[in-house]
Amino acid sequence: MHTFAFSNQRSTEAGFTLVEIAIVLVIVGLLLGGILKGQEMINQARIKNAINDFNGITVAVTSYQDRYRFLPGDDPNAATRWTTQAPPAGNGNGTVEGLYNSVTANDESRLFWQHLRIAGFVPGLTTGAGAQTQPANSVAGIMGAESGVVGTSGLGFTTLIVCSSNFPDKVAIALDAQMDDANPATGQVRAQLQTLSNPPTNASPATGYVETGVSQYLVCKTF
Repeated sequence: MHTFAFSNQRSTEAGFTLVEIAIVLVIVGLLLGGILKGQEMINQARIKNAINDFNGITVAVTSYQDRYRFLPGDDPNAATRWTTQAPPAGNGNGTVEGLYNSVTANDESRLFWQHLRIAGFVPGLTTGAGAQTQPANSVAGIMGAESGVVGTSGLGFTTLIVCSSNFPDKVAIALDAQMDDANPATGQVRAQLQTLSNPPTNASPATGYVETGVSQYLVCKTF
């Protein structure tokens, strides 16, 4: 007579039960939800930081003008006023010459930062090579200032603007919506679609935002 032993263990060839699959799906869902929530928190922090940066520079420039009667970078009295740091002076013509992303020493768009730093309105080095370096923003771009020139730069602005580069599309859209009219081509906040990192400003802004998940924008705001 043959006897058969029955094992309480599941065969190694048996598949997952519905309960086990459901548990795995719940865990995956929680992980994906956490990742998406974390990404959203990062984007919100970037938006908040960018708005604070734009507002902070606006206050710094206004305060500088109130105190010294010239734009930072364009100030013709800077060299004689601060003899210790001895920064180069601007030409006093009422514009900040040079592009926001200039790498040319003593361009007024770079003196802009040195003058503000020496005056104590923004943090950073006041002498040496780093004194004129544009500050970094929260998305590995740079912030800078320039006076727009009709037909060549400034996204259609003809006044002093502050620009910040490399913003992901979602952040750029939210910035424009919260600070202005959500249209990159109009208002006090305008933007251009980037094809390279930290690009120079175009003569015209983008006609509309395109959210692809990989697009980046240069965002500029007038004073």
